[in-house]
Amino acid sequence: QVQLVESGGGLVQPGGSLRLSCAASGSISSLYSMGWYRQAPRKQRELVATITSGGSTNYADSVKGRFTISGDNAKNTVYLQMNSLKPENTAVYYCMYRDYVGGRDYWGKGTLVTVSS
Repeated sequence: QVQLVESGGGLVQPGGSLRLSCAASGSISSLYSMGWYRQAPRKQRELVATITSGGSTNYADSVKGRFTISGDNAKNTVYLQMNSLKPENTAVYYCMYRDYVGGRDYWGKGTLVTVSS
């Protein structure tokens, strides 16, 4: 089992920045990826960004150049730096941990990001 604890959401004005953090604990795999997904009201959950234990990253086209995902393997923590935020980025952001050895995904409870003036 893997537990995920997210932090860093909140209210920010358009053009502002936020940093989300997600710490994983428990049975950490030797091969995994972590990342962020988001779900806006009345929309499906969508990929934001992911990073593998080897450091490879993947981003949704809509956030490239504005969001940066990074990881600290020693702390089993992933960060999402979000810059130039837009109102359409308002959503609940979920941390995801994918265990490639065990073949299972784990999800955090989500943290709300609201971009509004």
